[in-house]
Amino acid sequence: MLKVLIVILMFAVVVSLFSGLFFLLKDEGKTQRVLNSLIVRVTLSALLVAIILLALWQGDLSLNPTP
Repeated sequence: MLKVLIVILMFAVVVSLFSGLFFLLKDEGKTQRVLNSLIVRVTLSALLVAIILLALWQGDLSLNPTP
């Protein structure tokens, strides 16, 4: 369940990235949609990092020390 949440958040960050690019090309900087997309992307990224760190701290995720 946790890994699915991480994948969904990563997908949402990528969607926000491309929507910001679309708004930048379409609006040419005349509206606030690019800024709103950036705010959403930063918030989602911070939430993703917080969830990963919390999962590592609780032991739900583990790092692979060997390649």
